[in-house]
Amino acid sequence: MEQISVVTTVVDARSVADVLAAAAVAGRLAACAQVGGQVDSTYWWQSNVETTAEWSVQFKTAPDRVDALVAQLRANHPYEVPEILVTTVGSGNPEYAAWVVEHTRP
Repeated sequence: MEQISVVTTVVDARSVADVLAAAAVAGRLAACAQVGGQVDSTYWWQSNVETTAEWSVQFKTAPDRVDALVAQLRANHPYEVPEILVTTVGSGNPEYAAWVVEHTRP
């Protein structure tokens, strides 16, 4: 199986999540982007505990496209310190992995 990566972020508006997802797929930085439903995040920010409603976005991409995807997310993310996490998928459907790699080629 070809390896794939999942890049995850959260934002404070569904519309922002949709824009990040569409831009990554249109630019072939991700083969697929999934916007998840609202989650409530509790975290430390500027010496206070905050709770905020957020939307998660998961991007499926090829390992060689991760750096460019992360750079695009950082450039367009509304947060001062955005959560951007990268996970390498160790196993899964080989046909899906091949599809992800094929659809992240410019």
